[in-house]
Amino acid sequence: MKKLALVLGLFFGSFAFAQTVNDIPIKDIDVDYVQVIGTSRGLSTKMNIRLDFGQETKSISFKNGLKIKDEKGTTIKFNSMIDALNFMSANGYEFQFAYTSKENDDDAIYYILKRKK
Repeated sequence: MKKLALVLGLFFGSFAFAQTVNDIPIKDIDVDYVQVIGTSRGLSTKMNIRLDFGQETKSISFKNGLKIKDEKGTTIKFNSMIDALNFMSANGYEFQFAYTSKENDDDAIYYILKRKK
């Protein structure tokens, strides 16, 4: 009986951790659309990537941005726009369309994603 309880505890415990945004599980964020924004990092080939869930931003909290964490609680830093797109796809969103724009004299890339039905 103890072995069964242990196995069940481990099984259900494995589902307790999920990707989160500011400690809220992504699946619990009540939005249909998400915007992924990528801007260049000066002379670097890497990009700064932000997610916009339509959340309210304040000047102090905006500086720190969203804290996206994996199942282990480690903060996720995306390597590229495709890395962010793959992450969001794995978390129930699908690509809709993309566009570019100028942001502070740099090109910005925007991906619009929709929650999968």
